[in-house]
Amino acid sequence: MTGPPMSDATRFLMLDLVEWIAKRPRPYAEVMEAWRTSCPGLPIWEDAVDQGLVVRHRKGGEGPYVSVTESGLAFLRAGGRGPITGVAATE
Repeated sequence: MTGPPMSDATRFLMLDLVEWIAKRPRPYAEVMEAWRTSCPGLPIWEDAVDQGLVVRHRKGGEGPYVSVTESGLAFLRAGGRGPITGVAATE
């Protein structure tokens, strides 16, 4: 993970987001409803995507989904939130 250091609040929120997505791929619309923010000081979703912790992709013939990446799983482990069992990361 690169970029400026995160505040504790940002790190904990990002861990929450990545952990929530790691449990199962989520429909993009569900993620946006729960995590999109209009607060420029707290862009948790945008930062997680920019840092490669989660990725948007197509799942079969369905609409877009969001899944955790290998980097996201490593972020969870480093934050004391792993291991998440039964998760296949998407790169």
